[in-house]
Amino acid sequence: MAWFRSLNTPISDWQGRRVWIVGASSGIGAALAADLDARGARLALSARSAGRLRDVAEGMRDVMVLPLDVTDAGAFTPAMMQILDAWGGLDLVILNAGTYTPLRAWDLTTDTARQTVHTNLLGVMDGVAAVVPQMLRQQCGAIAIVGSVAGYRGLPKALAYGPSKAALINFAETLYLDLAPQGVSVFIINPGFVATPLTAQNDFDMPALISAEDAARRIVRGFAGGAFEIHFPQRFTRVMKLLRWLPDRLYFSLVSRGTRP
Repeated sequence: MAWFRSLNTPISDWQGRRVWIVGASSGIGAALAADLDARGARLALSARSAGRLRDVAEGMRDVMVLPLDVTDAGAFTPAMMQILDAWGGLDLVILNAGTYTPLRAWDLTTDTARQTVHTNLLGVMDGVAAVVPQMLRQQCGAIAIVGSVAGYRGLPKALAYGPSKAALINFAETLYLDLAPQGVSVFIINPGFVATPLTAQNDFDMPALISAEDAARRIVRGFAGGAFEIHFPQRFTRVMKLLRWLPDRLYFSLVSRGTRP
C-alpha cells in the first residue's frame, strides 16, 4: 500500500555512488566522508579550508577536493560543473555546512545573526539551487540537508541557530513536495547533540551526546530506510518531538526549569 512505502528511494548500495559532501572538513561531514569511502562511494568534499579537506581525503580511494565558502553564492555552480565534468552526474548531495554561536537575547548582534542565517540557511539554499537542475535532468538523485532538533522549538542559547534550523526543516518539507514527484529524494537530518567542534562551545551537560562517527553510521542507516526525516539518537529526539506538542505554558515552564543553571 502507498501509505507504507518509503517516502524516498532507499540508498543502501554505496559502491560507485557519486556523493558531494558540503561541510566535510570536520565533525559529522568528515565522519560521513570516512564512512562512505569505506563503503565504496566516490566523493567530492567541500568546505572553506582546503588544508583540512586534504587531511580528511588522505588515503581515500576516489575523492575530489573542492574548497568553497557557502556564504559565497557564486561558489556552488563552478564546483558543480567540476563534478559533472568528472562524473557526468550526481547521486547525492549532503548539505552539512553550518555554524553555531551560543546566544542569549542580551548577546545578540546583527553580525552574528546575519552570519548564522547566511551560513545555515542561505548557504543550503544556494547549494540546492546549484544541484536541482541536474537532478531534474537525471530524474533521480537525492538531496540531504542537515538540520537539528534545535529547530523543533525555541531553546536557550539557540537564539540565531534554532531559527535557522527551523527554517531548514520547513525548506526541506517544501522542497520534498516539489521534487519527490520528479523522482528526486529529499532527506532532512535532525541530530541531537553530537560531539563536534561546534558543540564543544557549550558550557552545559548535553543529554544523549554521541560521537560524530556514531552520527555518520545512523545517517547511513537512515538513507537505507528511505524516510524523509532522519533523527537521532531517538531516546533524545523522541522527547524533543513530544515537547513540540505541549501547550506553550507547560513547554516554557518545563524548558526553563530543565535548563536553569
